[in-house]
Amino acid sequence: MTEQAFFVLTALADEPRHGYGIVREVDELSGGRVRLKVGTLYGVLDRLAADGLVVLNREEVWQGRLRRYYRLTDSGAAALEAEAVRLAENVRSAKDRLSARHGRAATAGGSA
Repeated sequence: MTEQAFFVLTALADEPRHGYGIVREVDELSGGRVRLKVGTLYGVLDRLAADGLVVLNREEVWQGRLRRYYRLTDSGAAALEAEAVRLAENVRSAKDRLSARHGRAATAGGSA
């Protein structure tokens, strides 16, 4: 799963959102590291929809423009959960290795 897809799914985990709302939420969730342009967002949404991870929730007209709201499906929630677990395991592995490295450096009397 791409980082963009991960954050889009995360943005939709608590409630349906329209495109601009997703863009803002992804920016906030990622601390500004992931900035989605509209074309990129809809490409990600199309792929997630094709995989059954998100669906169109509703459409409404706001200030003369059509807003499409997307929501996470049960499959999308399961995929997000699996990815969160995978990422947490990766972090744990990296921290374990770094701890071991620091332990070796301390017993060797220097930095590695």
